[in-house]
This record gives sequence, structure tokens and C-alpha cells, in this order.
Amino acid sequence: MAFELPDLPYAHDALAAGGMSAETLEFHHDLHHKAYVDNGNKLIAGTEWDGKSLEEIIVGTYDAKSVAQNGIFNNISQLWNHNEFWKMMGPTGRAMPSELEAAITDSFGSVDDFKTAFGAAGAGQFGSGWCWLVKNADGGLEVTKTENGVNPLCFGQTVLLGCDVWEHSYYIDFRNKRPVYLSNFLDNLVDWENVASRLAAA
Repeated sequence: MAFELPDLPYAHDALAAGGMSAETLEFHHDLHHKAYVDNGNKLIAGTEWDGKSLEEIIVGTYDAKSVAQNGIFNNISQLWNHNEFWKMMGPTGRAMPSELEAAITDSFGSVDDFKTAFGAAGAGQFGSGWCWLVKNADGGLEVTKTENGVNPLCFGQTVLLGCDVWEHSYYIDFRNKRPVYLSNFLDNLVDWENVASRLAAA
């Protein structure tokens, strides 16, 4: 069964007050995300990956020895990344639940120190990619960054939060100011209740 483009969990203009315009979501979700869905479906049709879950395809097609990943991986991983990205943001959820705050403080020293590390990872990712808050197998939290469409599933980590630092995610609203986009993402766009629910389920 072919993968489908999921609807946004809110209206296209729902994040505008937080700094992500309806125009950005129209381009990013309706065009870029849809392209990953369409291309991914075409590439897996008739292959061993047809009928597998997104997660199975991502783990199964990732090549740790290669910088340039294959087309199936690139499109399916980006499909998954964006499915989760939209859910990690919202017009509500700005207050960080206490259990998440405690876990972040335990791993980073403070919420502010976490935000600094997250922003540095995103700003320091050369070219296109993502920055992440993940839970490792030992239970600790870590900030990471990945190139292009690579995500923490490739390394056995649980994704709690991710931010897209491809230019199409921020150029309409922030032009070339990626650090400002990242700071705004953390302060005005993240649904921390969603992040906390991922931690609780991990």
C-alpha cells in the first residue's frame, strides 16, 4: 500500500503568530513533503521494500559507509522526518511539562543550556540536514545533528525533537538567518507536550 501525504495537524496559518508563515507551510508541506511521498512510492514499487513500514525501510536502506545515500533512503527518510516535524510544532504547547524539564536539566544542566546546544547543532550543520534531541539506549538525552535526510533511527536512538535546517524550512520567513530561525523554533513553535509524550513512550 502506497504511502500518503498526511494532513497538517493544524491550519496552514496556525503557526504564523509563532514565526512560521502560511506561505512556508504551503511550500514545505504541500510541495516538498509531497515530493518525498511521491518519489518514495515510485522508488519502492516492486522492490523488497514495497509494503514495509517507513521505519523498516529507513533502517534497512541506510548505508553507514556512504556519505551519499540511495534514493529510496533519501525520500523515505525525509518522508518520516517531515511526518514527525509537523507534529512536534503547534499553536499551543509552549509550557514545558515538568517531567521533560527534569530530564533535560539532568542531561544538559538546564533548559537554557539545552537550547544553546540544540541551536549550535542546527547552526553548525553544514549544508542541509537536521538537528535532534534524542534519547539514547542508556536513557540519557543527547543533542545531535545529521546531514541531508539521515535521522536518529539509523543509530538506534529515539527521536524526541527534530528541526529541519534545509533552507526551504526557513528562507521565506528568516532568509539566511538560520540561528534566529532555530531560536524562534524552540521559543515559539515547539509543542513541548508532544516532546514530553515521546519521552514518556520511549
